Amino acid sequence: MADHGTVEYATAAGNDYPAHENTYETFVKFAFVGTIHVINLMFGLAVGGVMGHWFTALPVFIIAIIGLIPGLVTGGKTSSYVAFALCFAIFAFTGLSAH
Repeated sequence: MADHGTVEYATAAGNDYPAHENTYETFVKFAFVGTIHVINLMFGLAVGGVMGHWFTALPVFIIAIIGLIPGLVTGGKTSSYVAFALCFAIFAFTGLSAH
């Protein structure tokens, strides 16, 4: 850095810490919902692509989308939990029944 000149700092009027907290909480909720949605999609691809049961994979994709939309709109995690449980159950039962 140069030793000459005056140091200028950006100043903000007021404290916007609550806005930063709100942004962080929203990011965490969206990241959680998005991560669970991607996991659900992987369950569907595993059921359809790996196990060869594409008609069984279709409900997994539908449930994943139904779990995603309320999570994105409201920021709640409950729909993601329910969608994950249902998609995992379909994945597990399909995997256990395939011989």
